[in-house]
Amino acid sequence: MDFTELQSRLHAFADERDWHGFHSPKNLAMALSVEAAELLEHFQWLSEQESKNVSHQARTEIAAEVADIQIYLAILAGKLGIDIDEAVEEKIARNARKYPPGSTGLR
Repeated sequence: MDFTELQSRLHAFADERDWHGFHSPKNLAMALSVEAAELLEHFQWLSEQESKNVSHQARTEIAAEVADIQIYLAILAGKLGIDIDEAVEEKIARNARKYPPGSTGLR
C-alpha cells in the first residue's frame, strides 16, 4: 500500500470515530514520539547481537510499534500537506551530497 492509500484509509478511520479533533500536528508529533519510545523499550537492555536476534514474540510486538509510528507519521504528513515520497527523495539526495561515497558520516 502506498502512502496516499494509507492516508486515505486512516482519514476514513478517523472520520468514522470523529477523531480529527485530536489529530492536531502537535498531538500527532507527541504521539509519534511516544510510539518511538515504546519501540526503543524493546531494545533498551539488549546487546547489539541480542537486538539482531529477537524472539518471534518480540518481533511481533516490535512490528506493532513500527506500525503505530508509520500510522502517526502518515497522519501528520497529511495534516501538514507533506508528500512523504517527495520528502524522502529530497532527504536521500541531500544526504548523498552531505555524505559522499567513502565517507563514514561519523564525527
